[in-house]
Amino acid sequence: MDRGTVGSANRGRLQVEVRTEGRSEVVKPAGELDHHTADLLRAPLEEALARGRSRLVIDCSELEFCDSTGLNVLLAARLQADAAGGGVHLAGLLPVVARVLEITGAEAVFTVHESLDAALDD
Repeated sequence: MDRGTVGSANRGRLQVEVRTEGRSEVVKPAGELDHHTADLLRAPLEEALARGRSRLVIDCSELEFCDSTGLNVLLAARLQADAAGGGVHLAGLLPVVARVLEITGAEAVFTVHESLDAALDD
């Protein structure tokens, strides 16, 4: 592992795109979500919630890895969104990330959709 890229948003370990689509805030993490990159996802989720955007759709179609720290970011966002009358919808999970949710039992607390389109139509 190249230690020079750990936690560096500029080097692309995790990139996060955010856009508003209808009543949803769509957040698309691409790359590896772990201890070193978790804040790159946490910040836009918290910002969306602070702006009153409580329906969060996380497009996971390019999320290649998620460790326990990344999972905790998603769980914290879910609690905050639920408290605000919204929720967190996960879309397009790659098998490796879906497996993490399955092993931990976290899949039971999220609304999971096959695709981004399905999440936006819900």
